[in-house]
Amino acid sequence: MAKRRFTPCIEGCPVEVTLNVIGGKWKGVVLYHLFKQNVLRFGELRKRMTGVTQGMLTTQLRELERDGLVCRTVFPEVPPKVEYSLSFKGETLREIIRSLERWGVEHRGD
Repeated sequence: MAKRRFTPCIEGCPVEVTLNVIGGKWKGVVLYHLFKQNVLRFGELRKRMTGVTQGMLTTQLRELERDGLVCRTVFPEVPPKVEYSLSFKGETLREIIRSLERWGVEHRGD
């Protein structure tokens, strides 16, 4: 049997670019919950994400904010109130996240 040869993705491959931004265990899940609820506080997100640590969620939110996908709004209250929502750029991922959701539903029991 002949060995398959795979051509490596060229630098700047669109799929690689996308996965670099939304890849990882938790970023897609964060985006999914923000699509469903529009605005969530940190604690609300954490309750919806079984198994994520506080530190990991903080890191993922910071990276999503840095990449322009999530907006962080701080309200001048005591104790501080912080809300997370999708940015315009984040909203452009809606169809990708929906496709991932559909695929997961279809293949959950495989």
